[in-house]
Amino acid sequence: MPVLQNLMEETVLTAIQDLVNKQNICKCEQCRLDIAAIALNNLPPRYVVTPKGDSHARADLPELQKYVDVIGAVTKAIRLVKEHPRHNIKPVK
Repeated sequence: MPVLQNLMEETVLTAIQDLVNKQNICKCEQCRLDIAAIALNNLPPRYVVTPKGDSHARADLPELQKYVDVIGAVTKAIRLVKEHPRHNIKPVK
């Protein structure tokens, strides 16, 4: 069965892994997911369904530009989450 995949998600999660480990910020799952959501909402999606589509999408954008765009979006998202972490917020009843 075909699977819908956003290649940008994979790229963002890899960048988060690299950047979060190098910075003095919370590394909890909530903060990582918040960073990913913010970054992904500021980047164009790269959806594919087939292996051929995967190859075309990966070749479509030069690797260096994609890397710069993703790193910029993730860095901004890290800054926002660091300033306003949600992991200590208790749910309202």
